[in-house]
Amino acid sequence: MNTRYQVFEFCHFKNEGNNYTVSTMHFEDVTCDFVDFTYVRCASEELNKYVSQEIKNFSTALRSQEGPYSGQISLEFYQKKRPWYIAPEVISAWEVWTVKINVITLPNEHERQVYREKMGDVLAEKIFDIVSAMNKYDYVPKIPDQANVNLYFDTSYRDVQPYLFKIEHKTSGPTNPSVGDAVRRLIKDTLAL
Repeated sequence: MNTRYQVFEFCHFKNEGNNYTVSTMHFEDVTCDFVDFTYVRCASEELNKYVSQEIKNFSTALRSQEGPYSGQISLEFYQKKRPWYIAPEVISAWEVWTVKINVITLPNEHERQVYREKMGDVLAEKIFDIVSAMNKYDYVPKIPDQANVNLYFDTSYRDVQPYLFKIEHKTSGPTNPSVGDAVRRLIKDTLAL
């Protein structure tokens, strides 16, 4: 986590309306210790702590099971719709990213290293696909006026206002392992080292 970026715009509303000022948000490089992969993340300690805890919970759930198990973790971005009179608040997802993992056992350290490198390539490809889609701004909601900011953004963090999101995960029982599952097992094996 050496490099820091200052490139993202962060909005501060003025005068209870649609006017806002833009400020700088910090990003940082993160090198994974279990996969040959480096990525950029928002340099928000609170946000990163929350996301890391959710990932740790998922990893713990996968590790707590014996045998060839699988699971998935999803990151869902959503917006809220104001309720009408007595109707409940409506939540509408506008983007969902899901990673599915099948846990397998690799026979030796050489195999782990080979799959660690392959997993880094797969992750890089998927991240680039997501970034390419998100950079089109077709998916991203427009910045609302100040009265509606809580319908689109999570304002509970001190240093960042991400779009509303939730992280969910689930695990399942034994699967029929295959060679393709070996890549997915790498995550569990390397986290256990």
